[in-house]
Amino acid sequence: MTELGRRAVLAGLAAALSRPALAQNARGRVVVVGGGFGGATAARVLHRAGHAVTLVEPAETYWACPFSNEVIAGLRPMSAQAFGYDALRASGVTLARTSAEAIDGAARRVRLAGGASLDYDRLILSPGIALRFDALPGYDAAAAEAMPHAWKAGAQTELLARKLAAMPETGTVVLSVPGNPYRCPPGPYERASLIAHYLKTRKPRAKLIVLDAKDTFSKQKLFEQAWKALYPDTLEYVPLASGGQVTAVDANAMTVATDFETYKADVACIIPPQRAAPIASAAGVADRSGWCPIDPVTFESRLVPGIHVVGDAAIAGAMPKSAFAANAQAKVCAEAVVALLAGRTPEPPKLINTCYSLVAPGYGISVAGVYHPANGVLADVEGAGGTSPVDAPDAVREKEAVYAEEWYRTITAAVFG
Repeated sequence: MTELGRRAVLAGLAAALSRPALAQNARGRVVVVGGGFGGATAARVLHRAGHAVTLVEPAETYWACPFSNEVIAGLRPMSAQAFGYDALRASGVTLARTSAEAIDGAARRVRLAGGASLDYDRLILSPGIALRFDALPGYDAAAAEAMPHAWKAGAQTELLARKLAAMPETGTVVLSVPGNPYRCPPGPYERASLIAHYLKTRKPRAKLIVLDAKDTFSKQKLFEQAWKALYPDTLEYVPLASGGQVTAVDANAMTVATDFETYKADVACIIPPQRAAPIASAAGVADRSGWCPIDPVTFESRLVPGIHVVGDAAIAGAMPKSAFAANAQAKVCAEAVVALLAGRTPEPPKLINTCYSLVAPGYGISVAGVYHPANGVLADVEGAGGTSPVDAPDAVREKEAVYAEEWYRTITAAVFG
């Protein structure tokens, strides 16, 4: 994608988020479960369209994952990741400060913690992910206190940052990357880059080993080019073909094992396999993969009518799991719900996603895609999207880092502000 194209993506995002209320012909009761980038966006759009919307979200503060890798590397305060719901409440959206415990799709009813229930005409689930602590021998919630995953922003983010700061000057960091699918495909490689930057600038005799359950990954050429130029003596990357898949961990011994070698870590960041959050299974919308199959036009579940799923929990075809994607999907889904409640047929959408990554302060790279429904899934629009140029000059990398900050400010202000 060209520089002009990336700027157009940002402009389109801002315009779409600020557009006037949608026209609607029938008022309906809509419940939205999950107050992240997807759920909060859907609630806003539906309220603007005149529907009665209740957002179910137990947390007072939403901790954003985008840019949390900068917190880990000491480049950003954790406070920059914190967002509340006061503005959403002030706009007229009803907030239920509790969690959803069960969903009766036939009765169209959500049971809340404490026993209360909400009836709905349409339900939108944006529950995010659950970490599969059953998928990696030795790794569970207790082990995560010694070997943080930091894949849900908040306390784990700060824990990993503290462990890096306390690590010996000649220490070893081991970062484990799971196989697909998982939240934010380029995220582990951005994390590796920024941890390598931290070590290079703060503890130059330390080392980072990245163990990957894959041989290929998002923006691979761009990351590898940057690693070679910036971190040749700091970062060691071990792909699947070279024995990179982690088979077990021992939190007490601080060891990470593969089929070929056991690594001793001073700091270990273990990102485990993932699935949709538990409420998806409770609602019956998750299949055997642990994720939620959806209709690519409406995001309605293929398993339970009347329930729509957006964001990381959804099986969205070629569209990756990201904050940008969740926001885009939520807008499309909300518009589809407005149409369905009015007895209209939703129009097939086109969706965009742009994912920025920082490999060092002032050094940004990106990948963008455009998607449309095709053969029952969301597929790439041929010839659209692309990545940053591989051989771009420093000035382009600096601009990409600025664009990333602009995107973050734009989306968080529009969703939460």
